[in-house]
Amino acid sequence: MTTMTEPTAPALPAYRGDQRVTQARVIRSEWTKLRTLPSSAWSLLVAAVLIVGFGALYSGVRVTRPPQDPAAVASFDPTAVSLSGLQLAQLAIGVLGALLITGEYATGMIRTSFAAVPARLPVLWGKAVGYALAVLALCVPASFAAFLVGQSILSAEQLGTTLGQPGVARAVLGGGLYLAAVGLLGLGLGALLRGTAAAVGALFGLLFAPQILVGLLPSTWSDQLYGYLPAPAGIAVTSVRQDPASLAPWTGLGVFCLYTAVLLALAAWRLRRQDA
Repeated sequence: MTTMTEPTAPALPAYRGDQRVTQARVIRSEWTKLRTLPSSAWSLLVAAVLIVGFGALYSGVRVTRPPQDPAAVASFDPTAVSLSGLQLAQLAIGVLGALLITGEYATGMIRTSFAAVPARLPVLWGKAVGYALAVLALCVPASFAAFLVGQSILSAEQLGTTLGQPGVARAVLGGGLYLAAVGLLGLGLGALLRGTAAAVGALFGLLFAPQILVGLLPSTWSDQLYGYLPAPAGIAVTSVRQDPASLAPWTGLGVFCLYTAVLLALAAWRLRRQDA
């Protein structure tokens, strides 16, 4: 009696290429995760719509109520008006930054990431680099679009300005840089707190609560502290005519980036010391 045997598949040759875990490869893998998540595309699209749409809406409101007295005209900042949508878009960008890592903690996929990259920290840096570049690629053009749309509306009442005016190009470009920093702030909070609700709550608290608390202090103290708060410091780069209580544009963005760097450093410390 003949015994039937199942045909066996030929053995695949062993992969002999370089299999080292490098930071560049981790960045590529994190970029693949980012671009294949539907929530990422929707959140970034919402941010771009808010930047352009709300900027146009607010510009239209200001056209119907133009500044009248000389002091109001002197302090009117058409660039900041057209970029007002940044303050709403920062919420979508910051929340998505937190979700990029808290989502993996919620599903347990973070263990797979750390099994593939045992050193752990390259995962955090890979997410940071990939997300920051994605935000810059989308939000810098959106900031320029918001500026052009806003100025076309404001020009109806001769309130507009141009990119050639001092400080205008810096403010428009700074809007994209600020949103990238907000995204990294959300990512740092997500990596540090490891829970979506906690990270999103901390993000909202960090962006809005300090202004409320400082506002309760005597004016001599609040005026000195206001410019160093996270959101006022960062958003200063998007203004051409500065508030006297605000820091200089690049100084303010630098202070905001310092807040972000501290949170990322704390997140990195926790990643090294505690298991997923």
